[in-house]
Amino acid sequence: MKTIKIAGVPEHFNLPWHLCIENGEFEEAGIDLQWTDVPEGTGKMCQMLRDGETDIAVILTEGIVKDINAGNSSKIVQVYVESPLIWGIHVDAKSNYNSLTDLENTKVAISRLGSGSHLMAFVNAQNQGWKTDDLQFEIVNTIDGAVEALSIGKADYFMWEKFMTKPLVDNGTFRRIAECPTPWPCFVIAVRNEIVEQNPQTIELILEIINTTTEEFKDIPSINRTLASRYNQKTEDIDSWLSQTRWSQKNMTVETLNKVQNQLFDLHLIDKKGTFAEIVHSF
Repeated sequence: MKTIKIAGVPEHFNLPWHLCIENGEFEEAGIDLQWTDVPEGTGKMCQMLRDGETDIAVILTEGIVKDINAGNSSKIVQVYVESPLIWGIHVDAKSNYNSLTDLENTKVAISRLGSGSHLMAFVNAQNQGWKTDDLQFEIVNTIDGAVEALSIGKADYFMWEKFMTKPLVDNGTFRRIAECPTPWPCFVIAVRNEIVEQNPQTIELILEIINTTTEEFKDIPSINRTLASRYNQKTEDIDSWLSQTRWSQKNMTVETLNKVQNQLFDLHLIDKKGTFAEIVHSF
């Protein structure tokens, strides 16, 4: 049995992995796939890949591209979710902020530097024509940290996947005042170089198993109710999310990588662009 460590956010996108693990599909293939939930998100997973705490990460595209550029010795082996992530832009429900324009020159709560919530704050600012040099950040680690920071005024707004934060909007903790979709596929699968070099067949087998599940995922009977119950969501919200979400079974293209790197470079979030071979592993 080959042991492989994998990390991902505790969100609905990753239910296919949990179903495969629970159904013993990796075990049948001789793989002990050990999953770790990382509520802190992409910045934390980049660090885990660097430290060897995980072998694989299901991670936000912009975050891992930036970190590989900065020396993380991992590579993208596949796009996991092809559709964009819809970032909700949230404020404390009791605040006086009512529109995106109200948020210019205010402080944004982020999970950590290099995370999606950090990088997408720059994308949103650029979309709005704000000066990106003026962005101010409060590191909050998790959604719970953001709730606290916004409620006591340590930060003014928080960007996170809109369906995962919907219960906090519904219960009157947050108000969502806008949305900001990623301009690229949202999640990729990244593997430490050492692991992919030593165990290429194991990694290919893992991808084959997860791809079979994601291809058929939306057809699983009552999958909307399963997702709603596991992730504390309303069924109608899950139906809406499922209709917008497209999983991928293919690797990243040169065009997509160029798009991500060009925007990160324009925003001064990376100071050089890596080659396709440096960032993406092709089997």
